[in-house]
Amino acid sequence: MKKQTICSFLAAMICISATAQLQTGENFAVTNTDAGKVRGYVHNAIFTYKGIPYAEAKRFELPQKPKPWAGIRSSLSYGPVAPLMDPTTSVQDESEFIFHHDWGYTNEDCMRVNVWTPGITDGKKRPVMFWIHGGGFTTGSSQELPSYDGENLAKKGDVVVVSINHRLNILGFLDLSAYGDKYKHSANLSIIDIKAALEWVKTNIENFGGDPNNVTIFGQSGGGAKVNTLMAMPAAKGLFHKAINQSGSFRTNMLEKATTQALTAEVLKALNLQPNQADSLQSVPFARLSEAGKKAIRVVAEQLKAAGTPVSGFGLSWGPSRDGEDLPYQLFSKEAFELSKNIPLLVGTVKNEFMPSLFQGMSNAPLDKITEFIKKQQGDKADAYLAAVKKAYPADTKPTDLIDVDVMFRPGAVVQANEKSSLKSGAPVYMYLFTYQSPVMDGKYKAVHCMELAFAFNNINRCEEMSGGTREAYALADKMSFAWINFAKKGNPNHAGLPTWPAYTTANTATMHLDNKCDVKPQLDKELFALVAPR
Repeated sequence: MKKQTICSFLAAMICISATAQLQTGENFAVTNTDAGKVRGYVHNAIFTYKGIPYAEAKRFELPQKPKPWAGIRSSLSYGPVAPLMDPTTSVQDESEFIFHHDWGYTNEDCMRVNVWTPGITDGKKRPVMFWIHGGGFTTGSSQELPSYDGENLAKKGDVVVVSINHRLNILGFLDLSAYGDKYKHSANLSIIDIKAALEWVKTNIENFGGDPNNVTIFGQSGGGAKVNTLMAMPAAKGLFHKAINQSGSFRTNMLEKATTQALTAEVLKALNLQPNQADSLQSVPFARLSEAGKKAIRVVAEQLKAAGTPVSGFGLSWGPSRDGEDLPYQLFSKEAFELSKNIPLLVGTVKNEFMPSLFQGMSNAPLDKITEFIKKQQGDKADAYLAAVKKAYPADTKPTDLIDVDVMFRPGAVVQANEKSSLKSGAPVYMYLFTYQSPVMDGKYKAVHCMELAFAFNNINRCEEMSGGTREAYALADKMSFAWINFAKKGNPNHAGLPTWPAYTTANTATMHLDNKCDVKPQLDKELFALVAPR
């Protein structure tokens, strides 16, 4: 080999080594937390830390700071996820291909935080984007979907991305407040865990290159509902400064104490425990506790139905409640909106969410079958429904488009935007509607629930099964993730790659339609929502 060739080869090897995609080591990427040192790794120039404890707790009791550890804690892989009342034991092949879940492993000691950051010792204070996973209030985790990975977003925006696991379902929401002072906060421990994670961010995030005074909470579906819940929580005020709610306004009211205490009484009954034996619940095996919780939900749901008491959202389930302590106001009350008055909000949904054609096995149904379905569903309002859908989306051509327009998630987002934007001297609201139609499986999945996640996180490369991985998908992800980043930085999603995005008001109802061609339009589905609104 010639001398010049050898030199060139060695220079190339040195260059590759200096810019290695993955860098690790026993004493590499070490930084401090208030409980001890942690060690991560660097991938694609982003420092990554996973599974760091932010709190610990006895069952049904308040989270406490984690016990300090000696030495350097390895933080290279995700920590445990919250136990699920209905563990996954089988999946549908096609939809699992689309969503590509990572279920993780469960443990009640699940309070863990993950961090992605461009730098830890460069003196920068970067905006913090604090992600809250979906799954309602009963399932999910920070690793459940590949779109949740924070590396690409951190790199693109020079921001710090944080995600968390926290207690869920009966472990996070069983109201034992009537059975002893140590359970005073038990009805909303799941949300208190999230607050504890935000407190961890406030204390520690500077060690990860983040700014504790510029924190944006964002979440989708149940995560968006948790965002709304934090906005109604007085004790969380000051821990975050902006909020993004993606498909999370489906629940406008929380349970009241009479219902949460009735659920607890039924749980005790199902386990053959007397009220003075409530402490036994702390040691009941989770599987038994879970079954008792399911039975209690069924019993109380029937009682509410018999009494004519409506339950909003997806029916009675474990979730936050107005407990008079940690959550004193209903989510969409004047008091709650006033509490978060100065928090800029980016809110929106995807066009098709839980679309009937997918869940009714009608993806390829012809027009006559679709029309028959609408008549059966809408009765004498069928013609008005068809006219309203066509007015809202005049360019749609597929027969199934007539039934797949979301009327479950978006109405709540519109209500929230209207109420918040009407506050005198309040922070701005920005509304979006994600209308991009995925080409995967011949377009069967359209803009299904969760479709926008890969775009917001700039993770098309990790989510090609859902997004299609097309050139158009990458282009939209570039625009959309930059909007999320700009909002986190300054409370405004505008940037040169999008048309001017006005703040939403009840007068302009300005809504950014995110698609291959992005456009701002006024609300076009008012008649549709009025038609399907519960009477």
